[in-house]
Amino acid sequence: MTNENEAGSHLPKNADEHIADLRQKLTHNTECGVTHYNLAVALLGKEEFDEAEKELHDAIDCSPNLAEAYVLLGGLCLQRNDLEGCLRYNQGAVKARAGFAEGYGNIGFCLLQFCTGEDEKADEERLDSAIKNLQKAIVHNSQFVQAYATLGNAYYMKGLIDEGIEANLKALEVQPEFPIAHNNLAVGYLQKGEYEKAAEHCQKAEAMGYEVPEQLKEELAENR
Repeated sequence: MTNENEAGSHLPKNADEHIADLRQKLTHNTECGVTHYNLAVALLGKEEFDEAEKELHDAIDCSPNLAEAYVLLGGLCLQRNDLEGCLRYNQGAVKARAGFAEGYGNIGFCLLQFCTGEDEKADEERLDSAIKNLQKAIVHNSQFVQAYATLGNAYYMKGLIDEGIEANLKALEVQPEFPIAHNNLAVGYLQKGEYEKAAEHCQKAEAMGYEVPEQLKEELAENR
């Protein structure tokens, strides 16, 4: 892959110029996966999703190890409510690059969405796999705040409330102003009957603009 940040290169003034510049580069080097990827990112910024998807596939064809391209394709699938596609592309991302934390985190997220309660055994397997992938995400990126919070939810789903609380507390160690973790802690402490702690984290989440579920607030009000 060639370096796109060449010394003295022209800096585009706006998105359209940036896209035109990238397309021009591709006329000289159609096999540059990074340029296809950068063009896809620019097109996504303009919500030109079909064109972006094509460029992402071209990026992978040219640079099979470009894990970020797989993740963006997974994101497009998620927009279309295609969880299976999202899972498949993120699995491709971690195959393309071992230790790619974002891919592991997204795999964990997708697997949790498949836990519908219709098949208890299948849900248990998906849940265990989700936890393993989220743990891998954190191993490879100890600052991956979303992975900690999602892992916390996975532990809650498995009935491991203390472990779920611990995961969300670690998320706050990384980013104290992370409202999702505060909301999740309110849920965990409510389950443990620690209502004052639950209310404290609920209030913090709301103060940060997070829309705390009404059911959670009602349960807290009933128990205080």
